[in-house]
Amino acid sequence: MSEQKPLNPWDYKPWWCQPWSIVLTSVILISGSWFLFKIIWLTILVSIPVLSWMGFFVFIWPQLMIRSGILESYQKENS
Repeated sequence: MSEQKPLNPWDYKPWWCQPWSIVLTSVILISGSWFLFKIIWLTILVSIPVLSWMGFFVFIWPQLMIRSGILESYQKENS
């Protein structure tokens, strides 16, 4: 009987869609907006959708994938 690893949704995503790349992209976009324009309201305007996107894909999406059971069925197909 083999011990089953906990499901990790990031194992099924490509390198450009990993938590580190999502956070890095967000930091680059927000800081790039500041360094390019040096206008705080524009940087805030850029940061709202970027942080929303980052928060969804780093914190909410993995939990949704685990709870949905999609990964379990995918894991069974490939084992």
